[in-house]
Amino acid sequence: MGMIRPINEEEKDTTIAGHFSDLNDPRIDRTKRHKLADIITIAICSTLCMGESWDAMEEFGQTHEQWLRKFLELPNGIPSHDTFNRVFARIDPDQFRTCFISWVKSIEPKFDGDIIPIDGKTVRRSHDRANGNKAIHMVSAWACHSSLVLGQLKTEEKSNEITAIPKLLDLLEIKGCVVSIDAMGCQKKIAEKIVEKQADWVFSLKGNQSTFHQDVIAWFESVDLDQCCRDASVFLEKKEKKHGRLEKHRYYYFTDHSLGHYAEQWKGFRGIGMALLDFVGTNKYFKNNHLVSFFRTH
Repeated sequence: MGMIRPINEEEKDTTIAGHFSDLNDPRIDRTKRHKLADIITIAICSTLCMGESWDAMEEFGQTHEQWLRKFLELPNGIPSHDTFNRVFARIDPDQFRTCFISWVKSIEPKFDGDIIPIDGKTVRRSHDRANGNKAIHMVSAWACHSSLVLGQLKTEEKSNEITAIPKLLDLLEIKGCVVSIDAMGCQKKIAEKIVEKQADWVFSLKGNQSTFHQDVIAWFESVDLDQCCRDASVFLEKKEKKHGRLEKHRYYYFTDHSLGHYAEQWKGFRGIGMALLDFVGTNKYFKNNHLVSFFRTH
């Protein structure tokens, strides 16, 4: 397996072909009727235009052939849907991921200050009961302000998110960003990895960190919430209509608290926070106070 050559930022190459130039071509020479760069470029453009199948890639190529010929060679016209299928079935996914992330960075190189949620989702209808294959679980990083998926990793199941998140972070340039992760990723090593990459972190805290979780709950139970509105480092309240109900959100964030000793265990730990949600439904009144704890680097 060949090594992927890092793209020199000074080249300022933003083309898909340029960033995928070192992707190993899995085909033998006598079967190469189409350039690999052409296949990859059409596939990515089709997917960005909401194409969801090999047929959609072929159709995109045929309907945009005149435009595509301005920057692609297309020596034998537009590849067929079978060609897209065969080529992508044999491409090394790790190499493809490296090239794709390199290209994304070239078109949106700076993410300073962006919010990057990292979350795992099971791909719908990806299981194959007939062959005993489980559903595909993906861990993704999303740049909120830039509206870009920065990277994804496939895991065998949700429990493997803990090991997948550090690997995904290694692929990303997140300096100056705020990384948010749900309770599954609330781990000391993940916090350390984020700080090493010069980013801040916000973790949801639940029972998987039982002692820390209970200490945060106890601290909030010991303070007066009305007083919190005046003393909180950050307090935000907003109301909105959503899903046929009126929602009231309140957020509290404190850097002045009695849990500073946790900074020795959690690299970059600074503050704790709580989110409260009250909502009124169409016919009944519901109230759900949900405690979430947030942490942030200095």
